[in-house]
Amino acid sequence: MLSIEKYQEEFITYLENFSTFKEPKNLYDPINYILGLGGKRLRPVLTLMTADIFTGNYKSALNAALSIEVFHNFSLVHDDIMDDAPLRRGQSTVHEKWDINTGILSGDAMLIMAYQLFENYEPIIFQALAKLFSKTALEVCEGQQYDVDFEIRNDVTIPEYLKMIEYKTAVLVGAAMKMGAIVAKASVEDQNNIYEFGRFLGIAFQLQDDYLDAFGDPKTFGKQVGGDIIENKKTYLYLKASEFSNESDRKELSQLFASNPEDVNTKIEVAKQFFVSTGSAEATKNAIQEYTKKAFTVLESLNIAEDKKQLLKSFGNNLMNRTV
Repeated sequence: MLSIEKYQEEFITYLENFSTFKEPKNLYDPINYILGLGGKRLRPVLTLMTADIFTGNYKSALNAALSIEVFHNFSLVHDDIMDDAPLRRGQSTVHEKWDINTGILSGDAMLIMAYQLFENYEPIIFQALAKLFSKTALEVCEGQQYDVDFEIRNDVTIPEYLKMIEYKTAVLVGAAMKMGAIVAKASVEDQNNIYEFGRFLGIAFQLQDDYLDAFGDPKTFGKQVGGDIIENKKTYLYLKASEFSNESDRKELSQLFASNPEDVNTKIEVAKQFFVSTGSAEATKNAIQEYTKKAFTVLESLNIAEDKKQLLKSFGNNLMNRTV
């Protein structure tokens, strides 16, 4: 087994060799641009690590890992267009640097390229990867639509929100791990269990992201703290604060998240006070722990050595204790 940093290095080297410099440049240059912007490379690392856990051969999973990363970045290109976002990882988004039509078309090409990478595997593995990928890609689209729908709804429930983040974020984490298991020819039982581990971890990861958006350190978080509050997003923090509030406070919170004041810093501070005073912040931290524990419980069912289970636990704990 390698360190997380080593998996990242191996993947980035493979990604750089994959970069496509061909015509038409306005189709492929944006693809190389978004893939080169960096990021945590969490999903491809999980694919490589999972393959290593089951067979000790992470290199066999490089194409599957790359497919996951290409798909993830495709979804970011299109999400940024939908959100009219100017920045991604501190740099101009594709549609800002080029234009919306280029973003749509280059994103479409990335989705096709993600599928093409499965062609490097034997038919039975190709079929299993493609089947999982199609299911996951559709769920990610469903999650994105739920997210869009929730922006204009004031009656979103906690179960609905959890379903949205499961589809938008967690299923891709689960799929990344299951792909590693498929390539490693692990048993179907182990494939399904490692998927569940990733899915629970993905939910915890997104809840942690919600929490850090409000309470993260601006020096390490990597994006504007309070961004969700400024955009009036009904995150887990907001929904729990609303649930725990009396009628008067609930109305005040709702009005705050319907406003767009010039002084966003005051709005952020008032929202954070709500999150703390209602117990929402603590409830969110508890939910993160709950889903992390669910992930760890699944590990007990995996047919792998105890030291490898501990490795996955350490990875999960590091993910949940992150500040970025």
